[in-house]
Amino acid sequence: MNSQLMRRTNFNTISNAWKFLYNKKKFRNILSAQPVQTLFSETGTWEPEYGVETRRRLERWWHHRIQDQVQTAVATECKSKFYVLSMFPYPSGKLHMGHVRVYTIGDAIAHFHRLQGKKVLHPMGWDAFGLPAENAALERDLDPEVWTNSNITHMREQLKNLGFCFDWHREITTCHPDYYKWTQYLFVKLFEAGLAYQKEAIVNWDPVDKTVLADEQVDEAGCSWRSGAHVEQHFIKQWFLRTTNYARSLLKGLEDLPDWYGVKSMQANWLGDCSGCRLHFALLVNGQATGETLEAYTATPEAVYGSSHLCIIPSHPLLAGSGAISQALWESHQPNTGVLVGVRAVHPFTMQQLPVVVVSLKDTFDDYVNCMIGIPSTSHESAELAHKLGFSWSPVIEVIGETQRVINSEKFSGSERTQAAEAVMQYARDLGVGGHPTSTKLRDWLVSRQRYWGTPIPIVHCPSCGPVAVPVVDLPVHLPKISHLSEKGGSPLKSAHHWLHCSCPRCGSEAQRETDTLDTFVDSAWYFLRYTDPHNTKKPFDKVVADTWMPVDVYVGGKEHAVMHLYYARFLCHFCNDIGLLSHREPFKKLLVQGLIKGQTFRVPSTRRYVEKARVEFTDSGEALLKKNGERLMLTWEKMSKSKQNGVDPSEAFGQHGCSTVRLWLLYAGPPEEDLLWDVHSDKLTGVLRWQKRLWMLVTQLREVRARGEIPNPSCLSSNDQQIVNALRDNKNLTIEMVTRHFTNDFGLNAALSRLMGLTNLLKLPEHLMLHSVVFEDTFAALSIMIAPLAPHFASELWAGLCSVKNKQSTCYDWKSTILQQRWPVTDAYYKAPSDTIEMLVKINNKSCGTLTMAACVARDADAVRALVEQSDLGKGLLTGRTVTRTILSPRTNLVNFLVH
Repeated sequence: MNSQLMRRTNFNTISNAWKFLYNKKKFRNILSAQPVQTLFSETGTWEPEYGVETRRRLERWWHHRIQDQVQTAVATECKSKFYVLSMFPYPSGKLHMGHVRVYTIGDAIAHFHRLQGKKVLHPMGWDAFGLPAENAALERDLDPEVWTNSNITHMREQLKNLGFCFDWHREITTCHPDYYKWTQYLFVKLFEAGLAYQKEAIVNWDPVDKTVLADEQVDEAGCSWRSGAHVEQHFIKQWFLRTTNYARSLLKGLEDLPDWYGVKSMQANWLGDCSGCRLHFALLVNGQATGETLEAYTATPEAVYGSSHLCIIPSHPLLAGSGAISQALWESHQPNTGVLVGVRAVHPFTMQQLPVVVVSLKDTFDDYVNCMIGIPSTSHESAELAHKLGFSWSPVIEVIGETQRVINSEKFSGSERTQAAEAVMQYARDLGVGGHPTSTKLRDWLVSRQRYWGTPIPIVHCPSCGPVAVPVVDLPVHLPKISHLSEKGGSPLKSAHHWLHCSCPRCGSEAQRETDTLDTFVDSAWYFLRYTDPHNTKKPFDKVVADTWMPVDVYVGGKEHAVMHLYYARFLCHFCNDIGLLSHREPFKKLLVQGLIKGQTFRVPSTRRYVEKARVEFTDSGEALLKKNGERLMLTWEKMSKSKQNGVDPSEAFGQHGCSTVRLWLLYAGPPEEDLLWDVHSDKLTGVLRWQKRLWMLVTQLREVRARGEIPNPSCLSSNDQQIVNALRDNKNLTIEMVTRHFTNDFGLNAALSRLMGLTNLLKLPEHLMLHSVVFEDTFAALSIMIAPLAPHFASELWAGLCSVKNKQSTCYDWKSTILQQRWPVTDAYYKAPSDTIEMLVKINNKSCGTLTMAACVARDADAVRALVEQSDLGKGLLTGRTVTRTILSPRTNLVNFLVH
């Protein structure tokens, strides 16, 4: 045989072989690129066991396919939007399981609403400025920008590898000029509105990191959250935002947030009773104007015409400062009386000159008040002091029966007290002398930091003009490169001489830039708005675009941010609404404040520093010792973080168990608001994997039953079979209803999983029902779709297995499309929901003890729930003879926990 004939023969042989393989059904999908491809189409067989290698292979297979499906998802004709936001991370370099829990919850909710046909916004970005990056760069002699960007690259890859489906084309990074330009823009707007100002103040000072700390960055022992050093009190000139001017607005705005559950009361408590106000009094010394003002608080603004004096505390900034005014005030101090002789405060309404008294004890005042208006008509303490020191005043409150009116108060005389209070505050606002309703609990937001790695404050200090805002057209004020951050402390930007010296934007004379940077809370107070329009180069966001997406429909994040961050974000949104940048006043419609994932921590008692587990050894009795010297360590469970050395690398857990199993465990282990202890040996992790294997086996059995060649015939089912089928149909409908409610109302995803597991158990039917019942097929398909938001990789392969089943009967689904292209199942038209009852999970001292059926109308009343439980057989068996110290009713899930002893 010559060579040409041999080549032709070999070609024909190979060609015939390929034709043969193409005609074999099990290979056809590989070559024709059908929409649904499964692992068995790749390997030629359906794996009978859901083993470790199968899990890894299916997750590799579906990883990019799922990402592509989400990025190209198109909403149906309804075009309704859903904005699900997870708190963006600080780029520390590694994700930990706490991050994974937050993003798993948000990812599941996003997938659910896509399946409902909505246009979903699910973005991700980086809270990239801040002290940790600067310290890390100092330790490694690196540029903080290089360190931060390398961490972002690594963490972005981690998030993608873990299968989270974010809108990466909307990614933002707060340390990039195209973001912080607009942070500076908002600061300028606040400055122009009189809401950003600079003053001397007593601050928390970290002597190691040499910077100001916010209150929440100081632990219960008075130590810095990061360095561990004991925090000192320093007196420094700082920048503030007048958040107190918005106190009443922020308090009233809570009325429009019914779905904030427990956080709403936390916010209300933080804001306090906003019925009082601060007024501004010009200060005179020996009859001469000083240019200084005293901000003094009163809880009864309607009575300010009856003021007799002002009281200030010894640590008041005017007294504690180092300037000439402080020295003059102390020189005028009369020790026995506290009176500042020769010092007078000018009443902003009457121009009356009131004496100023230094009180001896701070606890005379409430909370953050450092200067109080003395009004004898409404304060017994003020009346006593005025009598003692011989101050004069006019009575301003008249009581006639049950009515109280204002008298001796010029145009407000004769008004009822409540009406007068509002009118007086408005009058003060019109005069520009305060009058914004606030409480004693609030103080203005301190936003400046004496560090390098932050947004430069866009202010120029001119000897002639004072502080001047950088014009918007000249933004951003770039953070300059500093060649070597050799030491911590004191505004490193002062060393950037080429950047520091500039011209005044107003008069053109020589001036200097502000060298403090903004606290990172400012960056994160508006990032959710930038997500709506992240590539806008003309403004922070387009109003029409932002209004399309805002408010955020559900905000997922840690409960440690339930007060401060939300307070700041709400303040900035109220401000943006006032200046016409935004139509919505409240930024977040619903909150899902999830609990922490806690890891084991090891702390050296003598230094209070955390050490990593690799440096720890354990005794036979379980004590933890430091390896190098045998020192006994404090062992606790705390929030996972890099600073506590207790983070768990998610890639290890995902590599061992698979992303689907870990996601399901995180969702199933407890209600979202509960803290979890990271324990890979948890029974619930085993239970989740066992459930996945049952589902896998059901697909395997259905494929085998339908592959035998017998055509399904629903009419051959007996009456007994039909009863089983009807019960299955009712349970399917009930599950759809309840799981949908959990996704949309209470976010009880653990309860949703329990319901799906219960429905799975009902699918364990005789083979003839699996063959002939359309309801079985329909229920299995609906179940798989409901699993998809929770574990999209696993559900995608289940669906692919269902799609490959022969002789399918159900016409409710698009069997040629993937599971994430399906529509969320709905209940059958005939279905009527059962009576309005719920199953309440009962716990005793945090341990599950059973469930109790009760009417949904009483399930939100803790006293009623407790009474029902105590009267039930379950309660009698558990609570008889024991003292209930506290009844905790979950705000979202059907769970009651009795703490007893």
